[in-house]
Amino acid sequence: MTEPTVLHDTFVIERTYPKARSRVFAYLSDPAKKQRWYGASGDGASFEMDFREGGAETSTSKLGDQTPFPGAILANAGTFEDIVQDVRVVLATSQTLAGRRITTSLITFELFDDGDGTRLVFTHQACFYEGSGGPEMRKGGWNLLLDRLGQALAN
Repeated sequence: MTEPTVLHDTFVIERTYPKARSRVFAYLSDPAKKQRWYGASGDGASFEMDFREGGAETSTSKLGDQTPFPGAILANAGTFEDIVQDVRVVLATSQTLAGRRITTSLITFELFDDGDGTRLVFTHQACFYEGSGGPEMRKGGWNLLLDRLGQALAN
């Protein structure tokens, strides 16, 4: 029998958006706005958010036929740990794949003025368990999500 393993990893992604911090923060804090760039759509997808310290954020999506796990449910459940208006959001999350926990993460969004825009510093600290796909896959996913945030902000 293979022994259980855990891989600890931290990565940081930075983006600059040509919008004020208050607008970027709105896309982190308003459920309808966040769902535009973060929430999955389609069969089996859901997104709920209670944006306050101690509030919950949950999402589910059904993996497509072109994925390694077609039809499996990918679910995230988190709690907002710290919120500073227009400055910072910290979220502790767990992710499951087909009902089995694959990661536990601490996610931090920090916002800084950058000329007329905003520099977002995203820090992801996690324990990756068996079957998680590892940190490189997660980093790739967050790069795509932060690109989608930029697209949502542009509209």
